[in-house]
Parts: sequence; structure tokens; C-alpha cells
Amino acid sequence: MTIAHPIARAWLTAGGRAGQTTAAQNYDEFADDAEITSIIAANPFSALAVEMPHRAPESVGRPFGDCLPDAVARLTAAKEQGHYVENDDVTVLYRITSPDGARGYGLWAMVDTAEISTSADEPGLVIRNEDVFIEKVRERVALAQAIGHLLSPVLLLQTAHGDELHAALAAAIADAGEPAASDTDPAGRVHEIWPLGAGAVRDRLLALATGGELVVADGNHRSLAAQTAGLPRFLAVVTTPGSVAIQPYNRLVTELGVSPDQLVARLTAAGATVTPLAGTPDVPARGGTVHLYTRVGSWAVTLPTDGAANVVDNLDHALVERYLLGDALGLDPGDKRITYVGGDYPAEWLRGEVDAGRAELAVLIAPVTVDDFVAVNLARLKMPRKSTWFTPKARAGLVVADITAEG
Repeated sequence: MTIAHPIARAWLTAGGRAGQTTAAQNYDEFADDAEITSIIAANPFSALAVEMPHRAPESVGRPFGDCLPDAVARLTAAKEQGHYVENDDVTVLYRITSPDGARGYGLWAMVDTAEISTSADEPGLVIRNEDVFIEKVRERVALAQAIGHLLSPVLLLQTAHGDELHAALAAAIADAGEPAASDTDPAGRVHEIWPLGAGAVRDRLLALATGGELVVADGNHRSLAAQTAGLPRFLAVVTTPGSVAIQPYNRLVTELGVSPDQLVARLTAAGATVTPLAGTPDVPARGGTVHLYTRVGSWAVTLPTDGAANVVDNLDHALVERYLLGDALGLDPGDKRITYVGGDYPAEWLRGEVDAGRAELAVLIAPVTVDDFVAVNLARLKMPRKSTWFTPKARAGLVVADITAEG
């Protein structure tokens, strides 16, 4: 029995020229909300205009809930004006081609929400692996209830049949002809989709896609929102380990509350090894040490680990949250003074935010490896918040699921 199903009523992007497309980065991929406003201003049909209605130029400053009627109106208008094309009872083949020619594959489908598992004693084949910020979940629930559609998928990593699924998706796409739509993201990656109707090919792909445990690689908040909203199924892209990589997930702190020297002293007192860095700090090449950057100096910091703790508690992201942000600075993970900055923003960008005075500290952290990520999740341990920035990410607004049509 498969836990993935065709989308009863899907709306596929019609594509189009720049400024007229629905496809967009997911709402949570931005380090600065002003970027979202700028994108919506340049492209009013973007999925961001629906998913982040309070960031539209005319709505900045209004509460999210007050802007939900605008989201409904924008999605309705986009469908009526032909920016989406209705396709019933389909899965959707997905290919992402990077500028260097590397290709990743995925399958858009609806996945049973009841299969989400967050601990070893909770049954289910979909493993959610990170802590979340509950306010973001509440917003996603309110949006889904208001518009009756899902625009951003949860990215699921197939752990049992990744190589076989990868080859099967590549073969199916090779036989599928011209894509229904194509979109190019800001990094130059080309995203292509093909609707796939009933038949033996679809049956085999669905079986391979859910033939083992699936790990939430992106979309932890969206998956919990589906549970909270009582949705029987959620929109997902099932992808393969060979299709993705994990980039750094860094942090910016806008206000320290202490001097950099005081911060160094507190870290040293907590047992950290702090060494001044010469030259320009970058993301560390490997885990075990994090780099701190301020306007008055930069340091390599090895935070204390606990030999009796599990592997997750000794990951750099967990140590930064506990010792640096929590103990040394007195900040909770959800504090508005912390910005979680994904791998699409290089170290140079973070240093620039500090140099410009928009932040006081940049924390540069080596990325988690895909193998470590899978191993941690199959051991049913939970990753620290905002510790894995998978690339490439599925585009929002390429495939939209009408949840009112789901059984």
C-alpha cells in the first residue's frame, strides 16, 4: 500500500515571461522580508503574493490575518486569468537542472498526513526531524484554511530506494516529451514539470517513492501545519539523495547586548576554545568549529561537547543554540534578534550585514552532511532548528493542490 497519491485537482503554472509567472522561492527562504515585498511588486502573480499577503507592497505593516482575504483574491484572479492550468488526477514529474548541468529529480504527489512521525514510539513512514517555530505553523494553518489550496510542497527524501527512484524518474522524463512548464530560479537552475496521469509508470513511481521511510528535508512547518489543520494529505515532492545537497545554515544577531570582548569571555568561561582569526572569516570547511564575525574582530570557536550526549546534542547548530545564543547572549531560539540565514546567502553577504551595521554578529557554521542527516533521522533523533538548508529547493507555485478536492 502506498502512502503517496495523485493530486485530485492540481493547478500547474502556465509559465510565462519574467514578471508574469507564478513560481517563486518558498516564503521561508528569505533573510530579509523586504526581498519578498520587492519580488511581489515586480511579479504580482508570484505565489509569494498569496503565501505572504502581508508582505505585498500595499499591505506592509498590516497583520497577517487581516491580509488573508487578499490572498484568496490573488489566487482566484491568477486562476481566472490563465496563470494556472487545471489538471485532475495527476502526479507531476519534476526535474531541476543546475547551471553546471547537474540534474535532480522529484515526484509531486499528495502524502498521507497520518504517516508523519516525530519520535521513535510514534508510528509512521514520514519522519519530521526538526523543532519548529509555532507562530509560523499557525500562519500556514490560517492560510490553508482561507485559500483551500497548498502552494509550497514539503520536500521528502526517499531513504530506501533513492537510486532506483532517481533512475526511474529520469527515464520517465526522457519519455515524457516537452515539459508543461519551465521556470528559472535566481541561481540559474531550470525547473521543469510534466503532469503524469494514471498508468503503470505512475503506479511504479508512487510505489518507489514511498517504498521506505521518507525524511522531511524541507517544510517542517508545512508538515506540522497539515497535521494541525487536520488535512488528510499534504502536498509533497519526493526526491532522492542524489538530487540534493546540504548547504550552510548560518545565523545573524542584530543586537548582542554585550561587547564582543564580553562575549568571548563568556564563551571561554563556559569551556569554549576561542582563537582570533586572521583575515576574512568564511564558513568552516568541516564541523567542530564555528566562526564569529563582528566589526571589531573575528574568532574561531570550538564549543564544549558532552561525551555522554547523543550525536545531535553535539552538532554545531545545537551547541551554538545552547552555549552561544542561550547561555552567553540570553536569547531564546525564536528571538527576533536572531535571523536564520540559509545557504543561498554566502558568507560575504552575512559579513556585509555586519559591516553595514544591520547586525552585530555573524555566526558561520559548517553544513551537515546528507549521510549524517539521514543517519540521525533513521535513528529517530531530532535535528536542531534551522540546521539543514537543502538545495535545490522545490519552487512554490509550480504545482498547486486544491485541498477541497481531496478525499
